[in-house]
Amino acid sequence: MNRGEFIAHATIIGAGAAVFQDKMILTGTKKQSPKARLAFIGVGMRGSGLLKEAVSQGHSDIVAISDINEIAINNAKQIIKDAGSGEPDYYLKENDFERIVTRDDVDAVIIATPWEWHLPMSLASLKAGKYTGCEVMAGLTVPQIWELVNLQEKTGTPYMMMENVCYRRDVMAVLNMARKHLFGDITYTECGYQHDLREVLFNDGQHMTGHGVEFGEKGINEAKWRTPHYVTNNGDMYPTHGVGPVSNMLNITRGNQFAQLVSMASPAIGLHQYIVENGGASHPNAKVKFKCGDVVTSLIKCVNGEVIKMTFDTCSPRPYSLGFRIQGSDGIWTEDTNGIYLQKHSPRAHQYEPAEKYFSEYDHPYWKKYGAKAESSGHGGMDYFIVREFVDCVINRKPFLMDVYDAAMWSVLRPLSERSIAKGSQPVLVPDFTRGKWKGRTPVFGLQDDFSI
Repeated sequence: MNRGEFIAHATIIGAGAAVFQDKMILTGTKKQSPKARLAFIGVGMRGSGLLKEAVSQGHSDIVAISDINEIAINNAKQIIKDAGSGEPDYYLKENDFERIVTRDDVDAVIIATPWEWHLPMSLASLKAGKYTGCEVMAGLTVPQIWELVNLQEKTGTPYMMMENVCYRRDVMAVLNMARKHLFGDITYTECGYQHDLREVLFNDGQHMTGHGVEFGEKGINEAKWRTPHYVTNNGDMYPTHGVGPVSNMLNITRGNQFAQLVSMASPAIGLHQYIVENGGASHPNAKVKFKCGDVVTSLIKCVNGEVIKMTFDTCSPRPYSLGFRIQGSDGIWTEDTNGIYLQKHSPRAHQYEPAEKYFSEYDHPYWKKYGAKAESSGHGGMDYFIVREFVDCVINRKPFLMDVYDAAMWSVLRPLSERSIAKGSQPVLVPDFTRGKWKGRTPVFGLQDDFSI
């Protein structure tokens, strides 16, 4: 189904549901059902991890699961069987999500599909009045992101982009420290997505990762849908893991805002070299011209004056790092040194202390209470908290702590970085998706001590 066809279908789905009528939403009024009734759209590597987390926590009933890949569906069935959960309905057709979102027994939808499908699936879910959780990114273009914001505002249906790094243990501890002003006034930050994905971007069409240099139609999993973006686009294609946590520390959309961005891209060498070294110079993919630079660097200026440096590096041989650096007038945290220096507290001038000392002291209440349980879940515990937060809001009809404006501001950095690079690295203005509401909104993320479930 193409984009025009989807809009026609979505118009039918949305008839009579353009304005969300559930008055319980945003009131915090307790639902009659003690569990959230969830539908999962997309249960590949990412979606299956979220599904496993949801069933293991026990606060949800899984009523529908959809994926066009039969292997993914069979894996989901095994997850359900192993958990001893009730039997959900399974869907295998590309457009089955349109049917799922209209079901009366679905309270919320979790979307974990390829990027191109995030927007149409989110729009369908919002129009149907379902709490909507979507994997990153929220949209791929500025008009798409405006479409999402406009519909969410029209329907009032809660929407959350499920950026799990915001729940990382050290990130939440540093957020706690920042709010206690230990770093002083934060003036500069660094973040990014620095992750050698070459074995994710290529495979042999049989293994999920590695073992070959195929992508697109001959690849499977992320090599099938993610790698083609590196051929057609040049920009920071995955900004949210880094900029999401930093935005919470700088109060973006809640008292602060991105103002402008400028991006630069290095030459695109790494993916071609990987193909030649692992598939040979005569392999057909050795002729592919990749567009995305190996390293994309962006600078973001905030309305309140702070500067963010953001790095995208997924085509180079390197250790994993999100490259966090929080620099304030009284101190600094750098992830790569695992160090903190606070001029009013550190015993030696100009020398880092081990960050763990502060992480322990300023550990977030979520992690203090549920850390042992969370650490056995996906992504080092982050998935435990984002799923529990999502389900808590659904059951208790509460607004999400990371809402559509956060999703829009973090996601739009991708198309804006592409625009800046295409214009010879000229600065570009960042749209105000809140339409000025950021001036009166106050921080909410990370201020809770516990869940309601």
